[in-house]
Amino acid sequence: MKDQYRPQDIESAAQARWTKQRAFAASEDANKPKYYCLSMLPYPSGKLHMGHVRNYTIGDVITRQMRMRGFNVLQPMGWDAFGLPAENAAMQNNVPPAKWTYENIAYMREQLKALGFAIDWERELATCQPDYYKWNQWFFLRMREQGIAYKKTGVVNWDPVDQTVLANEQVIDGRGWRTGAEVEKREMPMYYLNITRYADELLNALDGLDGWPERVKTMQANWIGKSEGAEIHFPCHSFGGDSAIKVFTTRADTLMGATYVAVAAEHPLALKVAANNSGVAKFIEECRKGGTTEAAIATQEKRGMPLGIEAEHPLTGERLPVWVANYVLMNYGEGAVMAVPAHDERDFAFANKYELPIKQVVACENYNDTEWRDEYSDKQRLLVNSGKYDGLGFEAGTDAIAADLEAKGLGKKRVNFRLRDWGISRQRFWGCPIPLIHCEACGEVAVPDEQLPVTLPEDLVPDGSGNPLNKCAEFLNVKCPQCGGDAKRETDTMDTFVDSSWYFLRYTSSDNHSAMVDARADYWMPVDQYIGGIEHAILHLLYSRFWTKVMRDLDLLQADEPFRNLLTQGMVLNHIFFRKESAGRIEYVPPGDVDVEYDKGEIVSAKRKSDGAPVEYDGIGTMSKSKLNGVDPQGMVEQYGADATRLFMMFAAPPEQTLEWSDTGIEGAWRFLKKVWQFAVDNCALMGDAKPFDWSKASDDVRAARRDIHEALKQANADYERKQFNTVVSAAMKILNALPKQATPDEAALVSEGCSILLRLLAPITPHIAQQLWSDLGFGDDIIDAAWPEHDDAALKSNVIELVVQVNGKLRGRVSVPSAADREAIEAAAMNDANVQRFVEGRTVRKVIVVPGKLVNVVVA
Repeated sequence: MKDQYRPQDIESAAQARWTKQRAFAASEDANKPKYYCLSMLPYPSGKLHMGHVRNYTIGDVITRQMRMRGFNVLQPMGWDAFGLPAENAAMQNNVPPAKWTYENIAYMREQLKALGFAIDWERELATCQPDYYKWNQWFFLRMREQGIAYKKTGVVNWDPVDQTVLANEQVIDGRGWRTGAEVEKREMPMYYLNITRYADELLNALDGLDGWPERVKTMQANWIGKSEGAEIHFPCHSFGGDSAIKVFTTRADTLMGATYVAVAAEHPLALKVAANNSGVAKFIEECRKGGTTEAAIATQEKRGMPLGIEAEHPLTGERLPVWVANYVLMNYGEGAVMAVPAHDERDFAFANKYELPIKQVVACENYNDTEWRDEYSDKQRLLVNSGKYDGLGFEAGTDAIAADLEAKGLGKKRVNFRLRDWGISRQRFWGCPIPLIHCEACGEVAVPDEQLPVTLPEDLVPDGSGNPLNKCAEFLNVKCPQCGGDAKRETDTMDTFVDSSWYFLRYTSSDNHSAMVDARADYWMPVDQYIGGIEHAILHLLYSRFWTKVMRDLDLLQADEPFRNLLTQGMVLNHIFFRKESAGRIEYVPPGDVDVEYDKGEIVSAKRKSDGAPVEYDGIGTMSKSKLNGVDPQGMVEQYGADATRLFMMFAAPPEQTLEWSDTGIEGAWRFLKKVWQFAVDNCALMGDAKPFDWSKASDDVRAARRDIHEALKQANADYERKQFNTVVSAAMKILNALPKQATPDEAALVSEGCSILLRLLAPITPHIAQQLWSDLGFGDDIIDAAWPEHDDAALKSNVIELVVQVNGKLRGRVSVPSAADREAIEAAAMNDANVQRFVEGRTVRKVIVVPGKLVNVVVA
């Protein structure tokens, strides 16, 4: 073997060997337990960052270890390749998004391969490839047939710069998250998926996801937002006819305290009034530019306008004014609220601002209608000022009022969900085409299955003036499949969450060109371990669960849930440095171009290396391209090797915690691997001569060292089970320290066994050096096919045990005795201990209590 540790040589050799052997190509094997390990689908942005490296290293460590434990493993890889970033990059560089995307995929694929991940590249997919998104389209049509996919007109967030719909989460302070443009509210036809049909099942099934973090399950439950309450109708006789304003409330018991009705700016009633009232129309336009999330609405100033119409209280017949208010959400309930200002904080603030009546109907001491107290909304209090309902509690009051409403045909008890149906239409080019055709004679027509996929032109370059598909006659103009007349294709494309909602299923059947999935999906699903960031805790995971359940219901799949276990890894952090230019613009400076000065561990000054001018320090933050504080893994691999990079990522922190990047940390990882290599070089000949050994004949020193090794192995196996890989690395370091550095022939068996254990423990984390040394030291051909090491209980038994010695129950010393020592020998050792003698001297020993294997207690008078 080579004397020097040269990572680049051994890593390229190991990778070439794995490729030649198709070492990670997975196939179904009924004779082995299966294990499907998957990291979340990456976006091909151009280069990997250390967050990617950490994510995929965690998955690779799990995959490799499970393989060595005898499991049939699958770890695939693909690319979440559609989306707006590719369009923006295409406009900046004047190239088609397809070219930019495929070039990035090629570069990032080589980066992943250089890190030695045990990926089945034969299953690789990209969501922008027609043979993938064909099945998006096919399944959309199946959902349309079942009424799960449908079209309706709704109010959406419109980014006038990107010219596309934004989700509520993509609107920040009323502006588009990417462009910063003021978001507009627009009413337009959209295609939706009826995820609310599955709301109850999605919520209830969370209880069975024992392998998911509790906080993720809580986030999903809150997003689904099941509320039990009542639907109440407030008759409204405006506009020359009878109608009713419907509201949903969880506090029907307070109905007798309603003093006005408030509707959202997008409510049909408000829009009707606005058609002939310029003041209301202006107010609605202002609301459309405000925040759209619940958090934004909760903190903004409560504003409104009277619509000049009245609604009728369903039980008393009292006339209540109707207002349009900016704190009412159109996408919750019915887009209207019965305002009970005495017992709802938002209504309270609104009523005080606009001098609207406040009527107390829940018992509270010293009620003050100008100063809100949380006790006003307490459900534990009894009703007052509510006529025949006085004295009833929350549940009884709700039941009684709901029964009376139902008898009058003006309401009933109802369950409501915060979850809204999933709008998948996007007015942009680089996405999966929606497979529908619009014909003047036939209406909306599905593209026949035999004509799928509807292929996206890959040579178009967006110019920012809207969806280029609308201008592409070759794509747009088509014959109607029903009548043969001239027709036009749908030019909206699907939300990219569609692509990532089932990719894990396609991996199982990626070479099947005639079906979305086949029986192999039932073999591999569910994913045994899914790994990704907490930022995907809601939408991606929720949509994936929904998609899986729909496939199950359409008899395409047996699995109910896609992911058995979920690990949300922490972010990778690095220092952030910047300068403010004279115009106020912030210029970020890469940490590698900064010299810093420390005082007591704190950065007190920093200068840019390239020009010596000072820069400002902005603390530690998540690595990002925008702040230039990312670390290129390519440079780390070239300088220290893939194994050192992987080792540092696993050693620096447990997977769920954030990890602070450290140049000294990766240097330390590299030095440890050099020590492992040097140990192998120094003892290579000795290990080659090792023979089967009777450990009972070993010296005390050898048995003690072997005990240390097996104790570390036992702990490492427990840590692998808990996925605490940082302490696995610590155990490996303990094993190396326990091995004699310059072993003698008498220690050959110890060195051979210990090194064999060490290499196998490290193989999932640092596979290249483990493979090379495993082969060079004669342990076998391929370490990935070696059996996983288990500790030897016999090795953990010591010939000598340490006992605590107490005097009158207080710790006074410790003694070491042979493990086979009898009671008399133990007593003698305890009484002869110098420290114990100090506390016994001159006193009468009444008795000596020996607890075998634990302690001795000397009782003195």
